[in-house]
Amino acid sequence: MSLTRAQKLEQLRGGTAEFEIVVIGGGITGAGVAREAAGSGLRTLLIEQNDFSWGTSSRSSKMVHGGLRYLGSGQFNLTKDAVRERERLMAEAPGLIEPLRFIMPHYRKQFPGPRLFQILLRVYDRIARNPSRQHLSAAETLQWVPGLATDNLVAASGFTDAVTDDSRLVQRVIEEAEADGALCLNYLKAEAILRDGDSSRVTGIELRDTSTSAAGQTFTISTALAINATGAWAKALQQTGDDTFRIRPLRGSHLVLPFSRLPVSCSVSLFHPRDRRPVFAFPWQGTTVLGTTDLDHEENLSREPAITREELDYLLEISGTLFPASGITENDIIATWAGVRPVVSEQGKNAKPLKPSQENREHVIWSDNGLISIAGGKLTTFRLIAREVLEKAQNLMPGFSLRNNDARVFSPPAKLVRPQTISHRNWERLQGFYGPALGEILNAGCHDTISGSDILWSELAWAAANTGVVHLDDLLLRRTRLGLILPSGGKALLPEIRMACQPVLGWDDDTWELEQSRYLGIWQAGYSLPADSGESA
Repeated sequence: MSLTRAQKLEQLRGGTAEFEIVVIGGGITGAGVAREAAGSGLRTLLIEQNDFSWGTSSRSSKMVHGGLRYLGSGQFNLTKDAVRERERLMAEAPGLIEPLRFIMPHYRKQFPGPRLFQILLRVYDRIARNPSRQHLSAAETLQWVPGLATDNLVAASGFTDAVTDDSRLVQRVIEEAEADGALCLNYLKAEAILRDGDSSRVTGIELRDTSTSAAGQTFTISTALAINATGAWAKALQQTGDDTFRIRPLRGSHLVLPFSRLPVSCSVSLFHPRDRRPVFAFPWQGTTVLGTTDLDHEENLSREPAITREELDYLLEISGTLFPASGITENDIIATWAGVRPVVSEQGKNAKPLKPSQENREHVIWSDNGLISIAGGKLTTFRLIAREVLEKAQNLMPGFSLRNNDARVFSPPAKLVRPQTISHRNWERLQGFYGPALGEILNAGCHDTISGSDILWSELAWAAANTGVVHLDDLLLRRTRLGLILPSGGKALLPEIRMACQPVLGWDDDTWELEQSRYLGIWQAGYSLPADSGESA
């Protein structure tokens, strides 16, 4: 039986555990580093100041893709790595990383035209070694995408990428790291990197438990190697400033719509008429998602990011352009989410700033006497980034050998017989989401699905008991996505959720009431419509 969060924390406070590497940051990058480090035999600790995947890694566009537009801008190596990792992930974890058909309609006198786009796709397919390129006539396009705008439609291009539940992906990678001996804790903040006074070498980290509203006392652990995978916060732990590049937080916002209002079986992409950025409408967990925006995020990074009125209008405009007959308005919106990408900008102080969509999506790694920091990069390439970080760490750990590049990220799922009450489609999802833990899911409770979703009640109960849930928003926004796919964040179901999960969580009635109030406040502020809207999502 795995340790509870309280037991892990006690182990740390007691000073009985020693770590060869401490990973700071519980998003996909930190999870990937912890997974590769533990799989390579290192005594590994992963810490996250909020919840696992609280930041960018639960608020992405959910795409595991090669970045076709990066290929179009000449970033060939980024595209090559991402496409091949996409293929690998789909092969290792079907059900978690799922192929998704993309349709790009072409309209008369709009760039890029079908001929140029097909050339780009030919290169894309060659890199992937898995051809999926397709040219569609206008009539064939409408068979794929009923309700699409037809004025001046001349053709469409089809290709295949992939989609995931980004937060579940992070959790699954963390579970694999823990299976190889890593200790992973959320709500544990690195207050400071401790260094030797003479050499400035890293000697330890000062930590603080942030799981309660009362600031916990700090304590220290010893380590000679720390990996700073905190994304937009990456420079906060540095001992010296480095002006060769800066981290530019960029916000991307999304709308969640009822599938019945915008039924799409594939991802439909179009360049926004306002700024020529690609915007997508795609199916996700029984809903349709519309996104994303791309603009500078100038708010406090520690606050929940939220969609603005301008972004809402921007996305509704493209929905009206793509699907003019749908009549989508803000009254249709189930939820919203906004994520902050930690893009690395290498521009000098006096250079003319690039538009957000023009910034390079490559990652940057830098080393500082035992502190290795990573910023930028893509969800799809988390494994490659993790290995690159650990290759730099090899220079600091004589005798350390990184595990074979062919080693799996994900263990195969448990070989179990599908219960007749669970559909074939949902069984595939469960296998991908939980892998070896699937048997525990089935034993955790009722196999009925939660109304309005494919999520089993047993999934919710298992997550509450086994995944380090500290707050109700951890459970409903990240361990499951009920807060994103149910109206009003699932408020109507909270009494039933309480019956299923309060005993497992060990919360008394006062605690549940406080957590419910906290969750609904977070949902209203960060996942509903903008505060200046006349309606609530």
